[in-house]
Amino acid sequence: MSMEQQAQSSFLARAFNPVLQAGVALASILVFIAIAKLIDLTGLMEVEANFPWLTAAAFLLLFALFNSISFLSSKNTLKYWGRSMYSFMGLALGAGTIAWITSRVPISEAGSYWWIFIVVAVSYVVFLTIMNLMKRIVEFAQKEEWNHPRIRNKNRR
Repeated sequence: MSMEQQAQSSFLARAFNPVLQAGVALASILVFIAIAKLIDLTGLMEVEANFPWLTAAAFLLLFALFNSISFLSSKNTLKYWGRSMYSFMGLALGAGTIAWITSRVPISEAGSYWWIFIVVAVSYVVFLTIMNLMKRIVEFAQKEEWNHPRIRNKNRR
């Protein structure tokens, strides 16, 4: 397998569907909260009431990071951007709902998790914007360097 084929088959070289990423994150939240509830019920360890909020915020941040990195491999950036935003909003709503139902603590009483959700949301938009700019700069540089190097060199002489 050539180096280029290996790079294309790499985990990070594929643009994963943002809806699928959000679904995996939501399922992971459910699994982690269920495991924590089992640990609490068996008496192995005491789990705080705010643990579901912590789990929701952690997986929201993981989604933001992974989705932003995956953005670099997308073919249609506008479509990926839109699906990512809707997926993030759905994940934030779903994760918050799951955390609220399982903890029986509203976000207003869950300490600083309201601000953590806001910071993660703003950071996510910043991450996607940076990745979009990086992708456009690299595409522009590749087009300039590889498509027209002789034209530019001839004009300078």
